[in-house]
Amino acid sequence: MTQSAAFDFAWQKENITTVLPVSISVITFIIYWFTTKSGKIKSFFYRKFSFDDAAAYHITFLRVVGFITMGFVSGILCLIFIPDYSLTDYGLSCNPETALPTALWSLGLMVIIIPLAFLGARKPANLVNYPQIRARLWTRKIIVMNIAGWIIYLFGYEFMFRGILLFPLAGELGVWPAIAINIAFYSISHVPKGMNETMGAIILGLVLCILTLASGTIWIAFFTHVSCPHQQLHSNEISPGHAF
Repeated sequence: MTQSAAFDFAWQKENITTVLPVSISVITFIIYWFTTKSGKIKSFFYRKFSFDDAAAYHITFLRVVGFITMGFVSGILCLIFIPDYSLTDYGLSCNPETALPTALWSLGLMVIIIPLAFLGARKPANLVNYPQIRARLWTRKIIVMNIAGWIIYLFGYEFMFRGILLFPLAGELGVWPAIAINIAFYSISHVPKGMNETMGAIILGLVLCILTLASGTIWIAFFTHVSCPHQQLHSNEISPGHAF
Protein backbone atom coordinates (compact mmCIF):
# COMPACT_ATOMS: atom_id res chain seq x y z
CA MET A 1 0.00 0.00 0.00
CA THR A 2 1.42 3.37 -1.05
CA GLN A 3 1.60 5.88 1.80
CA SER A 4 0.50 9.47 1.13
CA ALA A 5 3.71 10.69 2.76
CA ALA A 6 5.62 9.24 -0.20
CA PHE A 7 4.14 11.81 -2.55
CA ASP A 8 5.78 15.18 -3.01
CA PHE A 9 3.11 17.87 -3.37
CA ALA A 10 5.63 20.66 -3.83
CA TRP A 11 5.14 22.62 -7.05
CA GLN A 12 7.97 22.23 -9.54
CA LYS A 13 8.61 24.85 -12.18
CA GLU A 14 8.50 22.28 -14.98
CA ASN A 15 4.99 21.17 -13.92
CA ILE A 16 3.56 24.15 -15.79
CA THR A 17 4.37 22.44 -19.11
CA THR A 18 1.88 19.66 -18.41
CA VAL A 19 -0.56 21.19 -15.93
CA LEU A 20 -1.31 24.32 -17.96
CA PRO A 21 -2.08 22.63 -21.32
CA VAL A 22 -4.35 20.09 -19.63
CA SER A 23 -6.12 22.72 -17.53
CA ILE A 24 -6.55 25.12 -20.43
CA SER A 25 -7.90 22.38 -22.70
CA VAL A 26 -10.47 21.32 -20.12
CA ILE A 27 -11.60 24.85 -19.26
CA THR A 28 -11.84 26.16 -22.83
CA PHE A 29 -13.69 23.07 -24.04
CA ILE A 30 -16.16 23.39 -21.15
CA ILE A 31 -16.75 27.05 -22.03
CA TYR A 32 -17.32 26.15 -25.67
CA TRP A 33 -19.55 23.17 -24.85
CA PHE A 34 -21.90 25.05 -22.55
CA THR A 35 -22.04 27.92 -25.03
CA THR A 36 -23.38 25.44 -27.60
CA LYS A 37 -26.03 24.37 -25.10
CA SER A 38 -27.17 27.88 -24.26
CA GLY A 39 -30.85 28.31 -25.02
CA LYS A 40 -30.58 32.08 -24.62
CA ILE A 41 -27.93 32.36 -27.32
CA LYS A 42 -29.90 30.14 -29.68
CA SER A 43 -33.16 32.01 -29.10
CA PHE A 44 -31.40 35.32 -29.80
CA PHE A 45 -30.60 34.24 -33.36
CA TYR A 46 -34.01 32.71 -34.00
CA ARG A 47 -35.78 35.86 -32.77
CA LYS A 48 -33.62 38.16 -34.86
CA PHE A 49 -33.40 36.28 -38.17
CA SER A 50 -35.49 34.07 -40.42
CA PHE A 51 -35.32 30.34 -39.63
CA ASP A 52 -32.69 29.39 -42.24
CA ASP A 53 -30.49 32.41 -41.58
CA ALA A 54 -30.80 31.88 -37.83
CA ALA A 55 -29.74 28.24 -38.19
CA ALA A 56 -26.66 29.26 -40.19
CA TYR A 57 -25.70 32.26 -38.05
CA HIS A 58 -26.13 30.37 -34.78
CA ILE A 59 -23.88 27.44 -35.77
CA THR A 60 -21.34 29.77 -37.36
CA PHE A 61 -21.25 31.82 -34.16
CA LEU A 62 -20.66 28.68 -32.09
CA ARG A 63 -17.84 27.59 -34.39
CA VAL A 64 -16.17 30.97 -34.08
CA VAL A 65 -16.52 30.71 -30.30
CA GLY A 66 -14.85 27.30 -30.51
CA PHE A 67 -11.95 28.76 -32.46
CA ILE A 68 -11.55 31.66 -30.04
CA THR A 69 -11.71 29.57 -26.86
CA MET A 70 -9.89 26.38 -27.85
CA GLY A 71 -7.55 27.90 -30.39
CA PHE A 72 -6.83 31.57 -29.81
CA VAL A 73 -7.21 31.87 -26.03
CA SER A 74 -5.47 28.56 -25.37
CA GLY A 75 -2.59 29.53 -27.63
CA ILE A 76 -2.13 32.98 -26.11
CA LEU A 77 -2.14 31.64 -22.54
CA CYS A 78 0.37 28.93 -23.38
CA LEU A 79 2.69 31.38 -25.14
CA ILE A 80 2.55 33.70 -22.11
CA PHE A 81 2.98 31.16 -19.33
CA ILE A 82 5.23 28.65 -21.14
CA PRO A 83 7.67 31.03 -22.87
CA ASP A 84 10.04 28.21 -23.81
CA TYR A 85 7.46 26.94 -26.31
CA SER A 86 6.72 28.76 -29.57
CA LEU A 87 3.90 28.19 -32.06
CA THR A 88 6.28 25.93 -33.98
CA ASP A 89 6.67 23.78 -30.87
CA TYR A 90 2.90 23.32 -30.81
CA GLY A 91 2.87 22.06 -34.40
CA LEU A 92 1.98 25.30 -36.17
CA SER A 93 4.75 25.17 -38.73
CA CYS A 94 5.60 24.02 -42.23
CA ASN A 95 8.35 21.46 -41.90
CA PRO A 96 10.07 20.99 -45.29
CA GLU A 97 11.50 17.65 -44.16
CA THR A 98 8.06 16.18 -43.50
CA ALA A 99 6.05 18.12 -46.11
CA LEU A 100 5.79 15.22 -48.58
CA PRO A 101 4.85 12.56 -45.97
CA THR A 102 2.34 15.03 -44.51
CA ALA A 103 0.69 15.50 -47.90
CA LEU A 104 0.66 11.78 -48.66
CA TRP A 105 -0.74 10.79 -45.26
CA SER A 106 -3.39 13.51 -45.49
CA LEU A 107 -4.49 12.32 -48.92
CA GLY A 108 -4.39 8.68 -47.85
CA LEU A 109 -6.59 9.27 -44.82
CA MET A 110 -8.98 11.37 -46.89
CA VAL A 111 -9.34 8.51 -49.38
CA ILE A 112 -10.37 6.24 -46.50
CA ILE A 113 -12.52 8.63 -44.48
CA ILE A 114 -14.52 10.41 -47.19
CA PRO A 115 -16.19 7.26 -48.64
CA LEU A 116 -16.90 5.94 -45.13
CA ALA A 117 -18.47 9.27 -44.16
CA PHE A 118 -20.66 9.36 -47.25
CA LEU A 119 -21.81 5.77 -46.69
CA GLY A 120 -22.88 6.65 -43.17
CA ALA A 121 -24.37 10.06 -43.98
CA ARG A 122 -27.94 8.78 -44.39
CA LYS A 123 -27.99 6.49 -41.36
CA PRO A 124 -30.50 7.56 -38.70
CA ALA A 125 -27.83 7.60 -35.98
CA ASN A 126 -25.78 10.06 -38.03
CA LEU A 127 -28.75 12.30 -38.80
CA VAL A 128 -29.23 12.95 -35.09
CA ASN A 129 -26.04 15.02 -35.05
CA TYR A 130 -25.61 16.12 -38.68
CA PRO A 131 -26.02 18.38 -40.44
CA GLN A 132 -25.40 20.85 -37.65
CA ILE A 133 -27.06 23.65 -39.61
CA ARG A 134 -30.71 22.63 -39.92
CA ALA A 135 -31.67 25.04 -42.68
CA ARG A 136 -34.68 24.09 -44.80
CA LEU A 137 -33.29 25.72 -47.93
CA TRP A 138 -29.55 25.62 -48.54
CA THR A 139 -28.39 28.71 -50.45
CA ARG A 140 -24.86 29.40 -51.64
CA LYS A 141 -24.43 31.80 -48.72
CA ILE A 142 -25.31 29.12 -46.18
CA ILE A 143 -23.06 26.56 -47.86
CA VAL A 144 -20.12 28.98 -47.83
CA MET A 145 -20.79 29.91 -44.19
CA ASN A 146 -21.01 26.23 -43.29
CA ILE A 147 -17.70 25.29 -44.89
CA ALA A 148 -15.84 28.41 -43.73
CA GLY A 149 -17.13 28.07 -40.18
CA TRP A 150 -16.19 24.39 -40.11
CA ILE A 151 -12.63 25.14 -41.24
CA ILE A 152 -12.19 27.98 -38.74
CA TYR A 153 -13.55 25.86 -35.90
CA LEU A 154 -11.37 22.88 -36.75
CA PHE A 155 -8.24 24.99 -36.87
CA GLY A 156 -8.77 25.97 -33.23
CA TYR A 157 -9.97 22.48 -32.30
CA GLU A 158 -6.99 20.66 -33.79
CA PHE A 159 -4.54 23.25 -32.49
CA MET A 160 -5.78 22.48 -29.00
CA PHE A 161 -6.05 18.69 -29.26
CA ARG A 162 -3.10 17.89 -31.50
CA GLY A 163 -0.95 20.87 -30.56
CA ILE A 164 -1.38 22.21 -27.04
CA LEU A 165 -2.57 18.93 -25.54
CA LEU A 166 0.04 16.76 -27.24
CA PHE A 167 3.49 18.24 -27.89
CA PRO A 168 4.24 19.64 -24.40
CA LEU A 169 2.99 16.47 -22.71
CA ALA A 170 5.01 14.26 -25.04
CA GLY A 171 8.11 16.29 -24.23
CA GLU A 172 7.59 16.05 -20.46
CA LEU A 173 5.83 12.73 -19.91
CA GLY A 174 6.90 10.74 -22.95
CA VAL A 175 5.11 9.84 -26.17
CA TRP A 176 2.75 7.11 -24.99
CA PRO A 177 1.51 8.78 -21.78
CA ALA A 178 0.84 11.93 -23.83
CA ILE A 179 -1.04 9.94 -26.48
CA ALA A 180 -3.08 8.14 -23.81
CA ILE A 181 -4.11 11.43 -22.21
CA ASN A 182 -4.91 12.94 -25.59
CA ILE A 183 -7.07 10.01 -26.67
CA ALA A 184 -8.90 10.06 -23.33
CA PHE A 185 -9.86 13.72 -23.76
CA TYR A 186 -10.61 13.33 -27.47
CA SER A 187 -12.86 10.30 -27.06
CA ILE A 188 -14.72 11.77 -24.06
CA SER A 189 -15.48 14.90 -26.11
CA HIS A 190 -17.32 12.62 -28.58
CA VAL A 191 -19.43 10.77 -26.00
CA PRO A 192 -22.50 13.03 -26.54
CA LYS A 193 -22.45 12.02 -30.22
CA GLY A 194 -22.90 8.32 -29.50
CA MET A 195 -20.97 5.08 -29.28
CA ASN A 196 -19.88 4.94 -32.93
CA GLU A 197 -18.22 8.35 -32.93
CA THR A 198 -16.69 7.75 -29.51
CA MET A 199 -15.08 4.46 -30.58
CA GLY A 200 -14.04 6.03 -33.88
CA ALA A 201 -12.40 8.88 -31.97
CA ILE A 202 -10.25 6.39 -30.06
CA ILE A 203 -8.95 4.79 -33.26
CA LEU A 204 -8.59 7.99 -35.25
CA GLY A 205 -7.16 9.78 -32.23
CA LEU A 206 -4.39 7.21 -31.93
CA VAL A 207 -3.52 7.45 -35.63
CA LEU A 208 -3.57 11.25 -35.68
CA CYS A 209 -1.46 11.58 -32.53
CA ILE A 210 1.22 9.29 -33.93
CA LEU A 211 1.27 11.06 -37.30
CA THR A 212 1.23 14.50 -35.64
CA LEU A 213 4.26 13.72 -33.49
CA ALA A 214 6.05 12.04 -36.39
CA SER A 215 5.50 15.01 -38.72
CA GLY A 216 6.00 17.67 -36.05
CA THR A 217 2.89 19.55 -37.24
CA ILE A 218 -0.88 19.48 -36.78
CA TRP A 219 -1.62 19.60 -40.51
CA ILE A 220 -2.35 15.91 -41.11
CA ALA A 221 -4.94 15.96 -38.34
CA PHE A 222 -6.37 19.27 -39.54
CA PHE A 223 -6.76 18.34 -43.22
CA THR A 224 -8.06 14.88 -42.37
CA HIS A 225 -10.70 16.30 -40.05
CA VAL A 226 -11.70 19.05 -42.48
CA SER A 227 -12.31 16.42 -45.15
CA CYS A 228 -15.11 14.73 -43.19
CA PRO A 229 -18.05 15.54 -45.50
CA HIS A 230 -20.82 14.45 -43.12
CA GLN A 231 -19.76 17.27 -40.83
CA GLN A 232 -19.75 19.91 -43.56
CA LEU A 233 -22.40 18.99 -46.06
CA HIS A 234 -25.26 16.55 -46.05
CA SER A 235 -26.06 14.73 -49.27
CA ASN A 236 -29.13 16.95 -49.68
CA GLU A 237 -27.07 20.10 -49.16
CA ILE A 238 -24.77 19.93 -52.17
CA SER A 239 -26.97 21.86 -54.58
CA PRO A 240 -27.65 25.50 -53.71
CA GLY A 241 -31.35 26.08 -53.22
CA HIS A 242 -32.11 22.41 -52.64
CA ALA A 243 -34.77 22.01 -49.98
CA PHE A 244 -33.76 19.99 -46.94
